[in-house]
Amino acid sequence: MVKPKIYIAGHRGMAGSAIIRVLKNKGFNNIITRSHKQLDLLNQSKVLSFFNKEKPSQVYIAAAKVGGIYSNSMYPAQFIYENLMIQANIINSAFENNVKKILFLGSSCIYPKYAAQPMQENVLLTGLLEPSNEPYAIAKIAGIKLCESYNRQYGKSHNVDYRSVMPTNLYGPGDNYHPNNSHVIPGLIRRFHEAKIKKKKNVTIWGSGKPLREFLHVDDMARASVFVMNLNKKKYQNSTNQMCSQINIGSGDEITIKQLAIMIKEIIGFKGRIIFDKSKPDGSPRKLMNNDLINNLGWKPKIGLKDGLKMVYSNFKKSYEKF
Repeated sequence: MVKPKIYIAGHRGMAGSAIIRVLKNKGFNNIITRSHKQLDLLNQSKVLSFFNKEKPSQVYIAAAKVGGIYSNSMYPAQFIYENLMIQANIINSAFENNVKKILFLGSSCIYPKYAAQPMQENVLLTGLLEPSNEPYAIAKIAGIKLCESYNRQYGKSHNVDYRSVMPTNLYGPGDNYHPNNSHVIPGLIRRFHEAKIKKKKNVTIWGSGKPLREFLHVDDMARASVFVMNLNKKKYQNSTNQMCSQINIGSGDEITIKQLAIMIKEIIGFKGRIIFDKSKPDGSPRKLMNNDLINNLGWKPKIGLKDGLKMVYSNFKKSYEKF
């Protein structure tokens, strides 16, 4: 069997680099990547030229502009514009160059703010989104619908098979530890670590600490992504709907932000107090994915949250000076 030529968009990010690790472990070595300096994914003509030259047979779209509540609130125009452009440029250029298989990575924030929990795939577009990340979520929904629309129009005539997965909140190697633009786990790890080494008495956390969140180690997400990409086509089509084709990827476990903060505090060994700033937004009250579909297809996560956090903190300490 000839191994496919695979392009990973966003290979330097947490998700993209994890997908590469999993692919290589499975013997897929014909992998192509481009840094932002080598290929600006916002530039339509350059993306098309790249596909014209390289002719990959599979594409994983892990490239995106991402951030937490702060950055989503501060830069809404950039979040919607850049993500729409990245997705549209890659998907159409891939189609123009006869790429048959694409896996698009979305996010759990695509689902309505008050969706019934745990959130099934079919609740998409049934209610209002969380306002703080609505621009990002709308871009990700558009990415799903791009894949579905190309399948509906060109699935039979061109044999295209474009799929989407929706990971829950991810953490792991390659995460962003920026003081303002990070997600909750890397943000808490950095804050507690710095408070420990500076011998601070308190660590302040945005919000009430009450929202519930689900977390998944990025290596589990990568295993799930490769699993879905290589799932038998008939099995995939029989398990999804052509206008609701995304598959959730989650751990199935949830924890309050307060419980998470206490767990990270204990792993790091910070002895001070935790203060919750209730004047800051909480975001969605609860975000738990229904993972029945992917579990029934044969995938389950391997890394528990506490073990995953211990591994992440161990790696963070070794690289702290770089952040």
